[in-house]
Amino acid sequence: MDIGGTLVKLVYFEPKDITAEEEQEEVENLKSIRKYLTSNTAYGKTGIRDVHLELKNLTMCGRKGNLHFIRFPTQAMHRFIQMGRDKNFSSLHTTLCATGGGAYKFEEDFRTVNLQLQKLDELDCLIQGLLYVDSVHFNGQPECYFFENPSDPQNCLKRPCCLDNPFPMLLVNIGSGVSILAVHSKDNYKRVTGTSLGGGTFLGLCCLLTGCETFEEALEMAAKGDSTNVDKLVRDIYGGDYERFGLQGSAVASSFGHMMSKEKRDTISKEDLARATLVTITNNIGSIARMCAVNEKIDRIVFVGNFLRINMVSTKLLAYAMDFWSKGQLKALFLEHEHIHFQHLPAVLILPTQNFIFF
Repeated sequence: MDIGGTLVKLVYFEPKDITAEEEQEEVENLKSIRKYLTSNTAYGKTGIRDVHLELKNLTMCGRKGNLHFIRFPTQAMHRFIQMGRDKNFSSLHTTLCATGGGAYKFEEDFRTVNLQLQKLDELDCLIQGLLYVDSVHFNGQPECYFFENPSDPQNCLKRPCCLDNPFPMLLVNIGSGVSILAVHSKDNYKRVTGTSLGGGTFLGLCCLLTGCETFEEALEMAAKGDSTNVDKLVRDIYGGDYERFGLQGSAVASSFGHMMSKEKRDTISKEDLARATLVTITNNIGSIARMCAVNEKIDRIVFVGNFLRINMVSTKLLAYAMDFWSKGQLKALFLEHEHIHFQHLPAVLILPTQNFIFF
């Protein structure tokens, strides 16, 4: 379980090779938990199992099965704990692997249902997760992808790629905030820098500016908006391109720059505000990532984190920015499972009949 500032991400391994003897020995509570997790796609009002991300026919610790991916808002953690009471987790007398800041914040709450947390560093888990999902592929397809011709919207195409030799890479983890890592091997990395302006900033500002309630709603609004109604562009200042420094007229000169005008404020829509917020946050992340890549002399940047889930606007914008401003020298890579955190398999708890719970 990765307990982040905005979302909790749970990964559950469901064995598919259970013998009749194992099934008979399996305690009823564990059967109930397994059935509950794998038979539903929604849990309460906010819990979601991303069926399209399920990884099938994997082998872990000698067992074959499927990996399920479940998420819910961190603010709903108290409901998850209550579910633990309702499902009688305490009878399992077990330990759960957990990462993220919430592994510390909610440790005492888990103890109330007799569950111990084995806390693991989230950045270690991030790198392990990236390497793992790339190694097992996405049900026969490559996990990693990039955009061909990202600077040409008419011919921009998504292409698969394999991280056969992934190092060095700049790893940009976009969650509530952003951490940027220079990774030279699975055990040799450093946190270069970060920014507090991340996915949590986007959602928080959208809630304030538009009245939306969820990340999905904010992205849906942004997809329909026009950020140029909110942002002041180079052409709004120069009347065209700023040719001396290669700045196109369509480049943003001042995010939300038009909003100093009451006339402009009276004409914009909530969708425009959502789109401008998304572009502002994404451009800031891209700018910092590019500078870090140049400083670290790394030409491959892997963008991950739940901010990129169902967020093709930001994904393509990041690909474009890396390609355009580096004149093709920097390559932006992305993952189908953009939010995965794992640790070494020995840290995984083996429950009766080899059910695994990753946290």
